[in-house]
Amino acid sequence: MRPNIVLFGDSITEQSFRYGGWGASLADAYSRKADVLVRGYGGYNTRWALFLLHHLFPLDSKKPPVATTIFFGANDAALLGRTSERQHVPIEEYKENLGKIVNHLKECSPTMLIVLITPPPIDEEGRMEYARATYGEKAMTSPERTNEVAGVYARGCVELARELDLRSINLWSKMQETDGWQKKYLSDGLHLTPEGNAVVFREVARVFCEAWLSAAEMPYDFPHHSEIDGKNPEKAFQQKCL
Repeated sequence: MRPNIVLFGDSITEQSFRYGGWGASLADAYSRKADVLVRGYGGYNTRWALFLLHHLFPLDSKKPPVATTIFFGANDAALLGRTSERQHVPIEEYKENLGKIVNHLKECSPTMLIVLITPPPIDEEGRMEYARATYGEKAMTSPERTNEVAGVYARGCVELARELDLRSINLWSKMQETDGWQKKYLSDGLHLTPEGNAVVFREVARVFCEAWLSAAEMPYDFPHHSEIDGKNPEKAFQQKCL
């Protein structure tokens, strides 16, 4: 039967099956080869994510995921003294929490492919524009996140991946390689446009291929229709399902 690929993260993961989303693109790429499951929780930080581990990844599971992406940090990096400070997690605790998530997943399955994804860059003016359009006079007067601080958490994520010998995607750096990334990749200064989703999809697909989870090399779960003899269809299924 098809293996499972789990996408674990915050709202950027939760929204990944929207039109043009990176999760939807992954599901399409692995169609009939693996089931892509979205486990994204808007507004969550790594501290709160720890409470979900035993529910989402039970240690006694007979079918643990073959691969899991861990995509947190955008909320952990919210600034103290600003409108989203409730979500703030100090950088050292952020790294410690990521380590706990990784250790739990390794306990579920020592062969699981685990990929850490950094938070994206922050377009501070874009966050302010979104707040003014959404809340009018009640909008925040200073951005609740900054690109500089998001970069600190991105580096912490990459450093932890290196320490644990895991694969990682530095989305914060990758997106900023493109001129005009602020509006091209971010819809509200934080969440992704279709173009931003495409960057995440390409990077995740690349890392999966560089590991051992290339969609092109995975078998279909049942015979391709071209392998089925119209006069003797059971033959193809007998061969494939033995």
